[in-house]
Amino acid sequence: MTDTNAMSFKQAQYAFTAHIRDPERHPLPEGVEDRRMNIYRELLYNNVEGFLSNSFPVIHSIYSDADWHRMARDFFARHQSKSPYFLDIAQEFIDYLQNERDPQPEDPAGLLELAHYEWVELALSISQDSITLDGIDPNGNLLAQHPVLSPLAWPLAYNFPVHKMGPDYLPESSEQATYLVVYRNRNDDVKFMEINAVTARLLHLLQEDDKLSGRAAIEQIIEETQHPQPDVVLQGGLAALQECQRSGIIIGARTNPLPT
Repeated sequence: MTDTNAMSFKQAQYAFTAHIRDPERHPLPEGVEDRRMNIYRELLYNNVEGFLSNSFPVIHSIYSDADWHRMARDFFARHQSKSPYFLDIAQEFIDYLQNERDPQPEDPAGLLELAHYEWVELALSISQDSITLDGIDPNGNLLAQHPVLSPLAWPLAYNFPVHKMGPDYLPESSEQATYLVVYRNRNDDVKFMEINAVTARLLHLLQEDDKLSGRAAIEQIIEETQHPQPDVVLQGGLAALQECQRSGIIIGARTNPLPT
């Protein structure tokens, strides 16, 4: 194939794909029958839109049909995906919302956070991470030893109560943060647990330092907050750790740090 023919072929490809992505702005390539091209237009867009609606069911339910398709088509037309994998479309959509979408009157407050929360549910459902109990005692002492979080448990913090948002509840602002742990349980069901700021801080400390015992982490929180009743915080912290263990968020305890 000569350079001229190769360039013509590339130009034809660009014209073909540009029209499929955005037929309103890019005309039908010369010599291509519209009826045949329409098969590609509908097939490719419907595949992407269907994956978006399945990945973000709450966001889909918030928008009118027209507004939803306007947003999905804008994503399909404008966003240059960095990954060739279909399962990465949801993450690409978040990138689009964060960096490319111009805010619209129909957009709910907290849209980006809600999208992230829905993406987390998808990401955990397909995660290949596995739980290993090597060096971990499932019945270990959560105060004397280091409580270990499941690799399938993700502590998260949002400005909006994303786990409650839907067509009937769209707060325009939020005065306090929402703390959640989204996790995949032993039955491979994705669940969430709402926690308070102290428990969120406790889990963060344990993730940050694999040498920290449960008691030491709670005592650090007592020092940070200057709480007048340390025993109350200690008992509350232990209860929080035990609840996380019952849910499978904490899988056990170990004495020694992970090997380097």
